[in-house]
Amino acid sequence: MVKESPLYYPYSDYLKNKYGEKVYKLPINLPITCPNRLNGKRGCSFCAECGTGFESLDAVYTVTEQLAKNQEHIAKKYKAKKYIAYFQNYTNTFLPLNDFRKYMEEAAQFPDITELAVSTRPDCIKVEYLDVLRSVSEQYHCNITIELGLQTANYHTLLKIDRGHTLAEYIDAAIQIKRYGFDLCTHVILNLPGDTITDSIETAKILSALSNDCVKVHSLYIAKNTRLCEEYENGTITLCSKEEYFRRVTVFLEYLKPRIAVERLFSRIPEKDAVFCNWQTSWWKLKDELEAHMIAGEHYQGRLSGYLDGAALNEK
Repeated sequence: MVKESPLYYPYSDYLKNKYGEKVYKLPINLPITCPNRLNGKRGCSFCAECGTGFESLDAVYTVTEQLAKNQEHIAKKYKAKKYIAYFQNYTNTFLPLNDFRKYMEEAAQFPDITELAVSTRPDCIKVEYLDVLRSVSEQYHCNITIELGLQTANYHTLLKIDRGHTLAEYIDAAIQIKRYGFDLCTHVILNLPGDTITDSIETAKILSALSNDCVKVHSLYIAKNTRLCEEYENGTITLCSKEEYFRRVTVFLEYLKPRIAVERLFSRIPEKDAVFCNWQTSWWKLKDELEAHMIAGEHYQGRLSGYLDGAALNEK
């Protein structure tokens, strides 16, 4: 039975419902890059040179070494017993297929790993890689989650931020992943320059229609030495206010199907690595403010989610 939250379905409850106890992610950083950084391309305008794994261990460590070091820390702090091997940084399915298999098998054999979570891009999903994941899942009895970076359903914005793919590639990848029976988590940013609250609504609708299991919502941060940083410091882009971001997150959640778990609502980045993040406010304080805003307005996840399954026929 899914535990109902008055505001939204938290990822921690999702994992408890799935595994019967708390489960913790152990990040893994592999020696890879991204196809959007090859042939002179700088990658997405918001992406730092190190990708997103600011606090991950260096890729010079083996998968087993990274898991062991991270497990030691998490086990002491939280008395954890089950773990997710989280291939976090860059585009993990951009690896050569045999290397990809080797890393997946190494992680799956680590003690107490119950799931592999693989971050990648929508334009890097192919059946050969999905076949490897299915084989590893069956052989080592671990679940598979694939995390796709979409960021926004607005394909105009995707072009402006040099994402390297548009909405069609995401839809194709999501359909393939669900066809294999894997769990799907999509990453989105609700305050990209040029997006509006309408884009937040449409993004929630598309994630719901494509049967996502989880969503990870990032508030836009501006990392140093990125194209977005240059635009921000030159004054050629503007960012929405904290209050507008609250409005976008709230309506996103209201249009999101209630069974989709919410892994996060705000980004986290070391202060030394960014010129802007979370309106210079801690993420936990923003979370408290957002929840107070939702309670005051009687907002909750799924309140406006009745738009699928021939909704217009219900008005006859």
